[in-house]
Amino acid sequence: MMSLQASSNLTACLALVVLTYSHHALAETTNDQANTAQSTGICYAAEIMHGYKCQEYDVTTADGYILSLQRFPQGKTGGSNKQPVLLQHGVLVDGMTWLFNPANQSLALILADNGYDVWIANTRGTRYSRRHVSLDSSNPDYWDWTWDALVAHDLPATIDFVYEQTGQKLHYVGHSLGTLVALTSFSEGKHVDKVKSAALLSPIAYLNHMTTALGVLAARAFVGEITTIAGFAEFNPKGEPVANFLKVLCLDPQVNCLDLITALTGKNCCLNTTTVDLFLKNEPQSTATKNLVHLAQSKLTIRDGRLAKYDYGSTDFNQKHYGDSQPPVYNLSNIPHDLPLFLSYGGQDSLSDVKDVEKLLDNLKLHDVDKINIQYIEDFAHSDFILGTTAKDIVYNQIMAFFKRH
Repeated sequence: MMSLQASSNLTACLALVVLTYSHHALAETTNDQANTAQSTGICYAAEIMHGYKCQEYDVTTADGYILSLQRFPQGKTGGSNKQPVLLQHGVLVDGMTWLFNPANQSLALILADNGYDVWIANTRGTRYSRRHVSLDSSNPDYWDWTWDALVAHDLPATIDFVYEQTGQKLHYVGHSLGTLVALTSFSEGKHVDKVKSAALLSPIAYLNHMTTALGVLAARAFVGEITTIAGFAEFNPKGEPVANFLKVLCLDPQVNCLDLITALTGKNCCLNTTTVDLFLKNEPQSTATKNLVHLAQSKLTIRDGRLAKYDYGSTDFNQKHYGDSQPPVYNLSNIPHDLPLFLSYGGQDSLSDVKDVEKLLDNLKLHDVDKINIQYIEDFAHSDFILGTTAKDIVYNQIMAFFKRH
């Protein structure tokens, strides 16, 4: 419990991430599209809602998790066997997040229509990736993981599978936690030989300067309340303990429970109400409580400039797991300097704060200048990069131009 209590403030903030979406999801009336997407899978939703051909695959990780993977081998204009692109979502959501906008505004379908072979990943524990070769998701052991496991197992298994299926190196697009997993994986040299380039949206590596109003409130929350929620192996956003905790938080006058997305992610400039409603009716997704604790630890390690693997909270436990009293460090400056990187971040983002992105960029200062592109969008916040109505013109066209150059 030592590491959990030490990192309680950010754990609280991350709990609020879940609560934000949970409140809206419970408050809204479910419509037919949301029911279809939720009950029948990503491919079915893509085909029915948007008319795109889609293929479903299962990928088994080295530690036994069975992940759902969707493929759009072509757009509506036809053609196949093009350059593969892998899309990786962030924490508390799943691959459906790439498809909530109309087809001409959704990155996955825009890429497909522009001749790319598009693959959508779904992290362990989310609704379509809850299987395991021997564990049931009701078993606490199923949830004994952090984002270290996504680095060591989920991302390598997914990249390997796409590479084997296509015979080509892939372009990678990650949002939020999807950027952290990629950055740390690349820093350890994992599968870099199978990645052609990486586009990182709202990049997350350091969290020290998060400015979300909900984070400030969470910092004042009682540790007992947080550890009660975090006492479950599965952090289920739709569970009763989270909903009850939200009711308490909504009593605070600082929090506008009718507009929690803004309070959490920053003032998004360009969200469509219909898209947001559909998003909130399908999300959030479960994650491991231990995963949130690890993210919370990132808040603390930034003080000495370290981004480390999960801290088990004692010298003995760390020694048992790592052979050292301290968890190993991810050194982002070890990312190959010739790996093409595109980073896009927003001036209004309360989660991927500008100062934290600047620290990340400092780790990349020795990167080959012709291999790194940095885009700063003053009026974008965290959700604009995925759900924004202007993201195609401002961000996605730039990503495709970047892919073509590399």
